Amino acid sequence: MVTYLIFLEIKAKVKHMKLKIYWFTTSFLILAGLSAHAQIHLGATSAYNATFVLDKGLSEDPRYNSTYTYHLAPIGFSFGVDFGNKFGLSLESILSNQGQIYELVNLAKQVSGERKIDLQYLQIPMMMKFMGGGSGAVRGNFNFGPQVSILTKAVETIQANAGTYEIPEGLDIADIQQEFPAAVDAGNGSYTIPNVPTKDLLTKEANEFKNTEFQLAAAFGLDIDLSKHLFLSTQVRANYSLTDMRNGDVIDAIKSGNTGDIFGSRANLLVGVQVGLHYYFGTLRSFR
Repeated sequence: MVTYLIFLEIKAKVKHMKLKIYWFTTSFLILAGLSAHAQIHLGATSAYNATFVLDKGLSEDPRYNSTYTYHLAPIGFSFGVDFGNKFGLSLESILSNQGQIYELVNLAKQVSGERKIDLQYLQIPMMMKFMGGGSGAVRGNFNFGPQVSILTKAVETIQANAGTYEIPEGLDIADIQQEFPAAVDAGNGSYTIPNVPTKDLLTKEANEFKNTEFQLAAAFGLDIDLSKHLFLSTQVRANYSLTDMRNGDVIDAIKSGNTGDIFGSRANLLVGVQVGLHYYFGTLRSFR
């Protein structure tokens, strides 16, 4: 009976996710079909991004230092529709690697381990594209719109070297021992631990991350005509999640003090550079 109920819950979640994607893409296609004069273009993209996991709890924890973390979004595809020279829409699918590394710092302020968050999403942004008019071979544009991100991989790990560490304000040794069972209170607001090999804290397989996130995406860029039907796109892009990446059970456990963590809402932030090559079904402006 319990197995059957779990099956029904999983089935309902999958159906809900499919409905989100269906309405997202259907809305785009309806808008794309509103103009008989719309011009269509298809493209492939790649990007290199600085990615951040914004967590107030970790940023205020004296044991952690945030680092700059860079990831590749190796491949993406786009379907765009231009409604004249100044406005268009684009629907994209982008495989994006994200996350962040927080350095673990001991009482002597030396880096002595790390907390690593590795994430991979299939991002599906629907962007409104505001373009510079005219017939120049290089044209500027601004893009903005909603984005659904589907989680494909996720794991949060921690590793620590033997040493003495500060007990953060608001926690006690019992809280620390939930994260490091061998921790011993050393007095004066610190604790000692032996070597801690890399271990998982949260995983997608354990259903501790949300399977989908709603985000906002924006980009500034240039379109550069290469031939009558080919153009190169270059953009500085960013997206930001509006919901915590962890599921409700994990958040509730942290709030109730059942994990060795300071609660902080977590948001994904990505800022990077994207380059794409696109085929335009029609003649590009600078060649007309």
